[in-house]
Amino acid sequence: MSLNIAILSRNANLYSTKRLIEAIESKGHNAIVVDHLKCDLVIEQDKPGILYKGEDLDYIDAVIPRIGASVTFYGASVVRQFEMMNKFTAVHSQALVRSRDKLRSLQILAKSGVGLPKTVFTNYSREVNKLIDSVGGAPLIVKLLEGTQGYGVVLAPTKKAAQSIIEAFHSMKARVIVQEFIKESKGADIRAFVVDGKVVGAMKRQGKEGEFRSNLHQGGSGSLIRLSKQEREAAKTAAQAMGLPIAGVDMLQSERGPLILEVNSSPGLEGIEKATEKDIAGVIARFVINKTQELKDKPVRRRKIKSNA
Repeated sequence: MSLNIAILSRNANLYSTKRLIEAIESKGHNAIVVDHLKCDLVIEQDKPGILYKGEDLDYIDAVIPRIGASVTFYGASVVRQFEMMNKFTAVHSQALVRSRDKLRSLQILAKSGVGLPKTVFTNYSREVNKLIDSVGGAPLIVKLLEGTQGYGVVLAPTKKAAQSIIEAFHSMKARVIVQEFIKESKGADIRAFVVDGKVVGAMKRQGKEGEFRSNLHQGGSGSLIRLSKQEREAAKTAAQAMGLPIAGVDMLQSERGPLILEVNSSPGLEGIEKATEKDIAGVIARFVINKTQELKDKPVRRRKIKSNA
């Protein structure tokens, strides 16, 4: 029986969205692109629902969220509504929200035991010098908590520059984290793509000359890399700790082993597929189809809510 799989995406022409459509349809199922910002949520005890351009989406069997960082609030609400309707979601709404909170993510990752760069978060502290010293001094990295794709990330080469940058952000009431600079990474990082607890592809991203940020959006280039056992385990542990069955795990190679930078809940497919020449979209589609069919074979159990009266 054919499944109806919704891809929550604002643009059907994006590479990742198109590849997922191709992968789903090649396996004999129906792919429906749904702009999550155009969904109306019907919140009802017995029959929660979603209306999309006047159409009831109850016929959807599974959902693959591709939610942009700027619309996390409403996007996660739509995913949560599908969960209330007992539909399989490739990424859980709670995990999606958690992954977009840089500070919370770092706290969860630290507790899981994976390696991290030394990081400090402060509530506009005036003890800037102590803050700088606590991550090993300059050079260091200053990151906006709300920044994405390498934007809002600044390299402070000296202690004086670090002090000025941090104070400038604080004067604007912008929340930042201060992180040690891993010089041995030489402007490169690793993106490991995890699906259902397995690393299905990995690439090394190298920043362009004179650029410390390796993001492909910032002009970086991606190439195939074979992960060490330690790097592979770190990627799987990080994705599991964040509760993400599909994740892009970014890490640095350092003298003390792999250091996790971030775990992305809506990782792009273009860079990783071109670098690895692997059908990552196909792996995601297969995972979603298998899990949805497993869910359909199980009887639905509604949780009973106990009264406090």
